[in-house]
Parts: sequence; structure tokens; C-alpha cells
Amino acid sequence: MNFIRTYIILLFLAFGLQQVQSQSYQFKTSGFSVLEKNERGKWGDWSNLDLVNLSVILDTNKHRIVVYSQEIQLFNILNYIEREENDTDIVYSFICKDNDGRECKLSIITRKKQEYRKQLYINYDDHIIVYNMSSV
Repeated sequence: MNFIRTYIILLFLAFGLQQVQSQSYQFKTSGFSVLEKNERGKWGDWSNLDLVNLSVILDTNKHRIVVYSQEIQLFNILNYIEREENDTDIVYSFICKDNDGRECKLSIITRKKQEYRKQLYINYDDHIIVYNMSSV
């Protein structure tokens, strides 16, 4: 009787664990910078790099990217753009909508010639935010 109960529990756990596996990727940021357009529509200069220690989660099962800053930035993924690769970079991009319903493009870029450093770019029409980050 105990053997059957143990077998059923193990079977339940085995199937349950397969269901739990998700495509979730975790990152930690180390700094960020902002680039803005001026009143004439021209891009200015990048701001000084500010040091920040934030969590970033890419969850492909829930189709979202979350930046856990003081005000949580939630980006719902509308479209996955095909992976791009060249001599210097590997780029994964996503068309998203943010908390306010604004459309933007997020890109996770791995810099091959910079010791495979990762960056998250959040591109809007009028400004760009970049986070330096590493995999957790």
C-alpha cells in the first residue's frame, strides 16, 4: 500500500515539475543612461551613466519584460523580432506596450567584443533608455 502511494506521489511530482518549467530569464542591472530628442527633433547626448542595481525579467510564457525599478516598468510583448547577429553583436528585439499603453521596441544586445556584456535598450520615438546588465 505504501509503495503504491509513494509511486503515485512520485508520478504526480514528475508531471507537475514538467509543467512548472518556464522560459524566464533573469538579469541584474549595473547602470543606466538616457538619450533624448531636443525640441528640434534631433538626438542629444547620452546622460551620464547612473549606477543602479535592479532586476529585469524576460518571461516568454507571459509575453512580458519587467524592470523592477522604483516604479515597476512592465512591457507586454506584442511581437518577437527575429534574432540578429553580426561580428560584434547578438540582438533579440521585441515590440512591446508599456504600462501607459505606449508602443516601444526593447532589445537585449550581447556585445561579443566587450566580453559578452549585455545591454537592454528601451526605444521610444522621443527617447532611449539603456541598462547595462548581466545574467543571473
